[in-house]
Parts: sequence; structure tokens; C-alpha cells
Amino acid sequence: MTGLRVVPAWRHGNERLYVCLADGRNVAWYDRDSSRVNLLSEDREEEVLDALAPFLTGQFTVGPPPVPTPAELARLALHPDDDLAPNRPGEALRISLDRDPVPARRLRTDARHRALAAERTVGEALDELEGAGWRVLHSVPLPGGARIHHLLIGPGGLFCVGALAVRRQRVRIADPMVAVGRAEPVPLLRSIRSDAGRASFALTAEVRPVLALAGTGAADLAVAAPPRDVRVLREADLPGLARLGGVLKPADVEALHASARDRRTWLQV
Repeated sequence: MTGLRVVPAWRHGNERLYVCLADGRNVAWYDRDSSRVNLLSEDREEEVLDALAPFLTGQFTVGPPPVPTPAELARLALHPDDDLAPNRPGEALRISLDRDPVPARRLRTDARHRALAAERTVGEALDELEGAGWRVLHSVPLPGGARIHHLLIGPGGLFCVGALAVRRQRVRIADPMVAVGRAEPVPLLRSIRSDAGRASFALTAEVRPVLALAGTGAADLAVAAPPRDVRVLREADLPGLARLGGVLKPADVEALHASARDRRTWLQV
């Protein structure tokens, strides 16, 4: 018996197996994606490999952890209060509902609940892309009270994704106006373009706008003409974004994500 235990965990969609002492301190980890055993203490190599033996398959390398990239160093230096990465889908709406809950006797449903459900649905679909090399940030605050519902960064570029709850209602789009059901049209595409433009300015990179229709089911989508430069995707179409590529290298994705997750990046846009 080595006295070491193996604890599985997930990081950016990739599985890691951490090798820990009895007091919980890590002495090594096995990254399945790179097939590498990273040792924090070289004198424990034999014990670590014994503990990992049931999990090691095929060829693998053993050595000290790689030198942190500039993006990783920036992340380590980021104060927790300025880190947007922990934000859940609809984080701002969750806070709003906690601070100002709906009265128990209110007859009409608070629109914030439908909006939150839409952001959660779209956010969960985008989170699934992390295994394909994408990074996602949710509820990114902008000066003036605006916010980006979801910011997607990956091999196919950067996307500002706005979530819209439709619940199988008819959706009519006549750029820049969007109408859901019997509601009056609103210039939603203009707002999404504006958010994408502000994100482009903050990150000094092209950010493309996307409107994601959440909960559409068999909803009827009527588009007078294809919106200029805005992708309109149903909920079921979101996984298709993972097939896009050829724009950013992995190092670029990590660098942009490190910048975007810093709340201070967005203060002057």
C-alpha cells in the first residue's frame, strides 16, 4: 500500500486524476487528455505510478508540471471578486429574484422567471462545448446595467449569445425587430449587435452576435429576411457551433478567456 489515494476531477471539460496524501495534499495528477503524469515531488514517482496503475492505459509520459502560460498566470493573479468564470447562467437574474422576489399573490408570472429559464437552458447547452476546446462565460456585466447573457470563445471564434424565451410561440423577425407571440416587436437584434460590438472593443477581437431561441419546440419561426450578421439558432442547433474552427488556436482561446473573465476588462466599454 502506498498510502496515496486517487481522486477524479474535471477541468475545462477534461478529466484529471489527482494523487493525494492522506491529509488531502496533491503530489501528482494524471491528465488523460495529454496522457501525462505530472509530478510535484519526484521522489514519490514510484508510489504515484503504483497508485495510478489501474488507470494508466497506453503510452504516457512522466515529469514535472508544465510551466504556466501567461494566461494561466493571469488567472492565478486574478482576485476572486473580479473573476467572472464562476458566474452561473442567468447569474444577474438569480440575484435580482433573490433581492426582489415575486409577491406570493401576484397573478401574472414574473417575466424574469422565463428569462432565467431561457438563459439556463442556453447556458447549459453552451457549457457542453467545453469538451471540444471552447470556453464559456455567463452573465458578463457591462457599464450602464447591460449584460452579455453568454460569451462563447473557441476554435471558431468569439460569439455574444443572447437567450430569448419563446415557449413554442410564433417568432417573427424583421431586422432589427423581434416579436414573440402576441407581444409587441422590440429591437432585440440591435441590442445583441451592440453587446457584441462592446465585447469586440473590450477584447480587441471580432465578436459575432447570436440570438438563441430557448424552448422553441415546434415554434414557427418567420424571418422576413436573414438578419444582417446575426446568427439565429434554435436551442437544438447550439451544439453545431462546436463544428466551427479555423479561427483561433488553443493558446489564443485561453488568452482571450483569461482576459474576458476579468471584470475589469469590461469597465470602459
